[in-house]
Amino acid sequence: MAKSTNAAAATKQQKKSLSDTNLLLLITVIVFVLMYAGAMIFLGEGFLKAQNFFNILMSQSALIITSCGMSIVMINGGIDISVGGVVALVSMCSAVYLDFMGGNLFVSVLIALGIGLAYGIVQGFLVAYLEIQPFIVSLAGMFFARGLTSIVHSAPFNVENEAFMALKDTRIVVPGLGSVNRIGKYVDAYINIGVIVAILVVVILFIVLRWTKLGRAFYAVGGNRQSALMLGINVKRTRFLAHLLCSLLAGVAGYVYFLYVGSGSPSHATGMEMNAIASSIIGGTMLTGGVGNIFGTFLGVLSLSTIQNIVSSIGLDEAWWTGITVAAMLCLFLVIQSIVMARKKSA
Repeated sequence: MAKSTNAAAATKQQKKSLSDTNLLLLITVIVFVLMYAGAMIFLGEGFLKAQNFFNILMSQSALIITSCGMSIVMINGGIDISVGGVVALVSMCSAVYLDFMGGNLFVSVLIALGIGLAYGIVQGFLVAYLEIQPFIVSLAGMFFARGLTSIVHSAPFNVENEAFMALKDTRIVVPGLGSVNRIGKYVDAYINIGVIVAILVVVILFIVLRWTKLGRAFYAVGGNRQSALMLGINVKRTRFLAHLLCSLLAGVAGYVYFLYVGSGSPSHATGMEMNAIASSIIGGTMLTGGVGNIFGTFLGVLSLSTIQNIVSSIGLDEAWWTGITVAAMLCLFLVIQSIVMARKKSA
């Protein structure tokens, strides 16, 4: 009798977390729409062109994928600050393989996935089965990845592999959304392959979290591990899979990032892990776990990039202004999350 009562309470808690997820997602959508609409109205032509929005998507594709993986871990009640280092390591290893070893694209993709998978297995095992704090494990992983990147090649260089350059320069035309340039010529709107990969990741993870047993397990473990155990969820395996998925997505993001920059450098993706955490929080993922939405994370990345474009458009080109506006936005969403937490406790 007591066990069934506890299970019912756990189920109720899980439904409550999903309700909070929808509330925070709604707030994120409203803020992004108002911000972008305001930019279109007050900052004029640049934001009115569809290509401006597509440029944001192309430049932030790797961050979108990384942030999705970060959201999975945060929903599960953890953190992973190694993702930026993994992106840099994947980019450098792929660049060295293609440029110095005459490699082919298929194997370079396998290298990227292999690095992400190896990171996920090691970090997931240390966090889930040895119960070491995720922050400590991923901090060590970040240092290791950054150091290994410099060992692989210490100086930045551009990749000249012909097959890679052809893939990098591939453009996918978006019909009907082009614009007329200054000399009166119509120019098609376009996106690159990285945008397609990022959108696929968002859609797949949205489905996983919303409609699969594994997705519900991520929310349950992040919300309350003891309650998750009462529901019959394998907590250790769920935590392991969350970190495995995060690192694997960092590997995918690393190759997408590599496709965008076309080079290898030890300084690549510096600070990406912090941007991924910020995007997840702005997107409605709570640091305490159990609440979050992948679509919200997607909008969180776009919100960060949009605010940076707005700051630049009004003439505040100094780097600190961008930092200040991002910090203010992050604080706003942390306050909103605190209000949601207070609401949960009083309910």
